[in-house]
Amino acid sequence: MLKETMERYGAMVEDALEGFLPTEPCRQSRIFEACRYSLMAGGKRIRPMLLLEFYRLCGGKPEEALPFACGLEMIHTYSLIHDDLPCMDDDDYRRGRLSNHKVYGEAMATLAGDALLNRAFEIMVAQTALPANRALAAAACISRCSGMYGMIGGQVQDLALEGKTATLEELQEMVGLKTGALLRAACEGGALLAGAEEQKLQAARDYADCVGLAFQIQDDILDVTGDQAVLGKAIGSDANNQKTTFVSVYGLETCRSMVRNLTQQALAAAEVFEDGEFLKELALYLAQRNK
Repeated sequence: MLKETMERYGAMVEDALEGFLPTEPCRQSRIFEACRYSLMAGGKRIRPMLLLEFYRLCGGKPEEALPFACGLEMIHTYSLIHDDLPCMDDDDYRRGRLSNHKVYGEAMATLAGDALLNRAFEIMVAQTALPANRALAAAACISRCSGMYGMIGGQVQDLALEGKTATLEELQEMVGLKTGALLRAACEGGALLAGAEEQKLQAARDYADCVGLAFQIQDDILDVTGDQAVLGKAIGSDANNQKTTFVSVYGLETCRSMVRNLTQQALAAAEVFEDGEFLKELALYLAQRNK
């Protein structure tokens, strides 16, 4: 079920993203090319899949939520473009090929990230298929989760911790914002779009928080044990940048145990939904991934 559902959602998202990307010839068409280079470079599309699935589980038809799923993926992609810049993580490769700034230059890469962020909200607020109050609630959730109280706030904390030994509390808060916030935007945003009741909204938040933390701990594990050819990016970058990670604090075996425990909590949150099998299989898949 997992593979088939991921393929179905993935195809829906890929097709919709193509439709939301400008292609017309004009003087600024270089920015269209730079945006497309990163947005259509593959990736697991986990965030849009989760948004579509939570919308479905709460009573909606997934295709109705595609503007929000694609908008969220644009936000995620813009964050990766900016993360790779020399002023941030200074990574030369992303998803197995050169980072955006290595192809288009730092200025154009910065603009490509900015353009994707703006395009994301442009397509979300332009949709007319869903009730305005639900669309506004979902857009507000996604905005907060991607902003100063979410992903960007987490990135700021991450930069502040470079070269320092972070406490467990600092590390968990940073990860909860930098990595977990967009996953919460996907899960809670999909539920809000469908007008879900509070019990399901809370279950969506709980699932996102557990999966998000497990996802980052697994990332930290892979940064030590992974294969660069499989990951599509350099390994060991956390140590090179003197970053405190869950692995540097707890070691590999404890981190693996943490991933297993968090995954079990995610599975428990999925029980709230009558047909939550995909959520369960996805949580297990993310915990066991090698890239």
